[in-house]
Amino acid sequence: MYTSFFGLSEKPFSITPDPRYLYLSERHADAFAHLLYGITESGGFIQLTGEVGTGKTTLLRSLLEQLPENVDIALIVNPRLGPGDFLETICQELHVSLAKKHSEKDLVDALNRHLLQAYADGRRVVLMVDEAQNLSADVLEQVRLLTNLETSKQKLLQIILVGQPELRKLLSRNDLRQLAQRITSRFHLKPLDRGESAAYLQHRLKIAGAVGEIFLSSARREIFRLSGGVPRLINVIADRALLGAYTRELTTINGALVREAAAEVQGRPYRPAWLNWTAGALMLGATAALAMGVGHLIGQRKAPTTDIQSASVLPARLPDNPASAMINETPSMQPAASLQSILLAYAAETDTDDAFETLLGLWGGVYRPGATPACRQAAEQGLRCVFQQGSWAQLRQHNRPVILTLLDEQGLKHHLVLRSLNEGMAELLIGDHAFDVTMEAIARFWFGDYLLVWQPVSDDNRALSLGMTGADVRWLRENLDRINGYATAMHDSDLFDQELQENVREFQRRNRLHIDGIAGTQTLITLASTNSQPDTPVLIRR
Repeated sequence: MYTSFFGLSEKPFSITPDPRYLYLSERHADAFAHLLYGITESGGFIQLTGEVGTGKTTLLRSLLEQLPENVDIALIVNPRLGPGDFLETICQELHVSLAKKHSEKDLVDALNRHLLQAYADGRRVVLMVDEAQNLSADVLEQVRLLTNLETSKQKLLQIILVGQPELRKLLSRNDLRQLAQRITSRFHLKPLDRGESAAYLQHRLKIAGAVGEIFLSSARREIFRLSGGVPRLINVIADRALLGAYTRELTTINGALVREAAAEVQGRPYRPAWLNWTAGALMLGATAALAMGVGHLIGQRKAPTTDIQSASVLPARLPDNPASAMINETPSMQPAASLQSILLAYAAETDTDDAFETLLGLWGGVYRPGATPACRQAAEQGLRCVFQQGSWAQLRQHNRPVILTLLDEQGLKHHLVLRSLNEGMAELLIGDHAFDVTMEAIARFWFGDYLLVWQPVSDDNRALSLGMTGADVRWLRENLDRINGYATAMHDSDLFDQELQENVREFQRRNRLHIDGIAGTQTLITLASTNSQPDTPVLIRR
């Protein structure tokens, strides 16, 4: 959703192991060199370990794309197999012909013949096992036996074991010492340091087409602090921060937004680093003061008085009407704090069932919790659900009430209905309660997830494109003609022709939609909101 907003050609922080995005830190470059050398020159075992998310699999994928032409690879990504299945999988990966019925000995013999032929042809064969910490002791013993396949000059099979740190513990077992002794190269990947973390961010953004600065220095510092330099965590936090900036229509990202993104993806709140330091200093100060006070009381040998006991700090009581506290708050108060109190006070009424019942009610519909899936109930009443991620601008464009998914400061999700927008203020519905909240306050809790309900022109709810006919095509033409100020009678047709296709493209261009000349869901919703009927629920009355 946010790629075009930031001028990117694709999402830069996907967690899939795309070799194009491989960032070679000094440690990663060394690991890559060890693997490549082991494949081309070495024999026996190579062991590569690293914590979850440090880039092991991405390194392997990149290695696979740069193999010498004379190397054949058997890659096993699911090592939770028995010895027989493990051998069979290797044979399948190397395209070794097998009889329909075969024993483990038959598999080893067939594999040995294949390896000897490969050696005669001047080819090297490599067995690469990802997630190798999941190998059983029996399979590891079978792996060791495979290294016995050799000529008088060299091993016929090079084996690379890649896994989490548990692999090192596994191979240190006494009963696996014979295998451990055959490991000729060990390498352990560590997380990125602060400088590498910043360079990693910039590297991935550049690959995705970024031309300007998106993550400010405060954001880069927080990403490193909250991810610990683990590439996968960097990706997850950075991706969510980009989405959060997009929903707020911000072109740059600061540290506060990164903390909010990390809180959403990891389900816990994060405070600024300086606040943690301050809290520690205050705690030390309070401890020292308490020690001095206790010493003073002991020296005076006086019992606590009733006044001291009555001065105990009690939890702050929420106002009986959180909405009034929100509306009447002084400018010096943080609006988000009031929204947080609302979310806490009405937490029992912010589940999906309550929100969907409220949203359908705005359309004059009825929702029966637990009967059938919510969107199926909506479809039975002529409505359609659309769940997506977007920004305030997109909500204004669709101009329909939606269910917002908010994440509070404790990491808990809440589903509220956004009924209207007006000059920076939003009206939120929780059951029978309505709250006027600033859009700025909501933005601290909202990362773009929303569910929209709309009423399509036909039950088919189909995308309309060139050559199609029907009443929905006629509706599309009439509404575009009305927007363009044309006389509908002059264009009375139910055929989707090239002229209509150009009108659709122009409408998409004006409304910053994907320009393809096809009237899909996003285009139809935007068009319907532009020509809303008086009784249709809308966010903004124009």
